[in-house]
Amino acid sequence: MEKEICTISIATTWLGDTYTFYDDNKIKRVYDNNSLSSDVSEWLEAEQISKQNKDKLIKNCPEEFKERVMQILDYP
Repeated sequence: MEKEICTISIATTWLGDTYTFYDDNKIKRVYDNNSLSSDVSEWLEAEQISKQNKDKLIKNCPEEFKERVMQILDYP
């Protein structure tokens, strides 16, 4: 089973949006569509994440995981 690296939140004031990174390069996103539809989850590939969200993820990433998360995201 894959091992979790870290979970990073890029939530807005009203809606949750977290990304969990795993050591097999998988990314799980859990987010709220709206106040009535919360905790929707999906598995993503790095290329499915916008440049803007990648920037937010790296900015909010704990320093000790930053290098590994950048590799998974194929971040410059």
